Amino acid sequence: MTELTWDGKYKDGKKVAPIRIALPFQTIETVNEKRKAGLQQDIFAVAATEQAKSSGWYNRLIWGDKKYVLPSLLPEFAGKVNLIYIDPPFNTDANFSFTATIPQHEDDEDDGADLTFTKQPSVIEQKAYRDTWGRGLDSYLQWFYETVILLRELLTEDGSIYVHLDWHVAHYAKGVLDEVFGYDNFKNEIVWKRTAARSDSKTYNHIHDVIFLYSKSEKYIFHKQYTEHSEEYQDDKYSMKDDNGRRFTLDNMTSPNPRPNMMYEWKGYPHPDKGWRYSKETMQKLDEEGKIWYPKDKSQRPRLIRYLDESKGRTLDSVWMDIFPVNSQASERLMYRTQKPESLLERIIKASSNEGDLVLDCFCGSGTTAATVEKLNRRWLTCDLGRFAIHTTRKRLLGNEKVKPFVVQNLGKYERQAWMQAEFDQPEQRANLEAAYRNFIIDLYHARPLAGYAWLHGVKAGRLVHVGGVDAPVSPGDVKALVLEFWKVVGKEKDLQTNGIDILGWDFAFELNEMATQFAAENKVDLKFKKIPREVLEKKAVEQGDIRFFELASLQVEAKVSNRQKMELALSLQNFIVPPDEVPEDVQGKISHWNQWIDYWAVDWNYRDDTFHNEWQSYRTKQNTKLELAVNHVYEAPGKYQVVVKVIDILGNDTTKLITVEI
Repeated sequence: MTELTWDGKYKDGKKVAPIRIALPFQTIETVNEKRKAGLQQDIFAVAATEQAKSSGWYNRLIWGDKKYVLPSLLPEFAGKVNLIYIDPPFNTDANFSFTATIPQHEDDEDDGADLTFTKQPSVIEQKAYRDTWGRGLDSYLQWFYETVILLRELLTEDGSIYVHLDWHVAHYAKGVLDEVFGYDNFKNEIVWKRTAARSDSKTYNHIHDVIFLYSKSEKYIFHKQYTEHSEEYQDDKYSMKDDNGRRFTLDNMTSPNPRPNMMYEWKGYPHPDKGWRYSKETMQKLDEEGKIWYPKDKSQRPRLIRYLDESKGRTLDSVWMDIFPVNSQASERLMYRTQKPESLLERIIKASSNEGDLVLDCFCGSGTTAATVEKLNRRWLTCDLGRFAIHTTRKRLLGNEKVKPFVVQNLGKYERQAWMQAEFDQPEQRANLEAAYRNFIIDLYHARPLAGYAWLHGVKAGRLVHVGGVDAPVSPGDVKALVLEFWKVVGKEKDLQTNGIDILGWDFAFELNEMATQFAAENKVDLKFKKIPREVLEKKAVEQGDIRFFELASLQVEAKVSNRQKMELALSLQNFIVPPDEVPEDVQGKISHWNQWIDYWAVDWNYRDDTFHNEWQSYRTKQNTKLELAVNHVYEAPGKYQVVVKVIDILGNDTTKLITVEI
């Protein structure tokens, strides 16, 4: 077979294979799991929760780079995915930027429009973009080749994959797909007319995408689909109407082949030469249903009445012109520029899967695949590198009152551990490895390393610096230990000019910010918590000096027992302070109230030091931008409970707070 080659496909005479590091997934949130019915509207969620627990299956929304996510899925899902739909980037203008919306506050003068701005991609998202398009078509084809190799391994033997592209790369991508899946397993090139006429001045208007359908083997799931007949066809073929105005056509009732057992007289009408098409029992049933037309002349044949409204329609072909893009007024529109219509995915899912089957989309975007699969009673896996894509999908799924519980996962500390093992020498020597890692972070923070201390690792601008480990969140115990060590350092270090400590961490314990700040204030120490960005995992970002450490957002929540007899807890948001680093200055000045930063918040009413369980949430939608800022909850039994509140801001960043209450 003819082979498509590109720069980077071979190294030392061998094809470059995809990364195959299988990392464990971390579940960071369980969404819509109801432990017990409270309100009437929770009935669907409670039933879905019980079903999920009995089956052991939770759908998965995964935040991470697919080059790590896909190989990490293989140990559990190789040969178990029934259908894959992917809508990969297919032109060099594609990136991870998105439109962020700041809703109006109710006290603001209403001008009829929310404030929007373009959020530029993070460095880790830019890195994914460079991996795809950094060397132009060569890098795109290598990235695509490695991706589809892993996708094929995930498919069941009777599974299939739909690859959605356009004219930029479709003809190249088909060569890759032919190589990976086999030319004989190419089943269709579907042409989807996605837009009306445009004004391309020097070419024919580009108004369609292509979708390639490949199967893994000769045996694959496929259910024939139908679409409506054209108006011209209806007028021509269904030209008659009955007394109720139903359109119908007349069809032949003669057997196409000689059938002696069907040669009988029917209501005075002699049988055709080859007999009737139907048995007497069927003819009787059709007659009772009024489905037989009888001519006045007995020498003519009765005919079958076929109603237009009972017709399945026209068998679907490979040119789809009846599905329209998501327009600006559509209820499903989410301001996501690559969003595809649910009707497109519905057609694909119905054609190539059965209820209960597993569907994968590793280019999640706005979550169209997961949302449609959910409605069609299939199971789903979906992932995306973009934090905003994950948040958009979470909200979209929650808009379905019957959505089954699902989990949000990432590779978290395991991805960082793999990075640390690969990045620094002597991985077998733990102490040396950790020291090299901390010095690396200190250097990125532009601080001076500080030796001889267990908890304090550097000095910058008169402040001490602590670097958190890769595999555990910074905890209150860590803060207490480093504050105590701080006072041992005072007077010994010439660079130390203030009583401040910058604490750098990948993750932070839920209650850390407020509790630790209070403890530090009592000990006359000024703490600043800053997140180590994922960008440090990207070599090129480090080389370019693109690393920025942002302070954590601060969340204030009031919790009080509003009715002790009913065991009712009242919870309300009081303030939310966001470091404004990622928001343009002109936009910051137009925000009049702290709650405009919040897009979504959720509560786990009984956190048990495990995964955050989203048991209640309030969030903004295009149809309703108002956010509830308070909620009450009734407990079943008295006792001490841990309540965790999670807030997600307009950029998709999350902040959590833990509160202990006595009921």
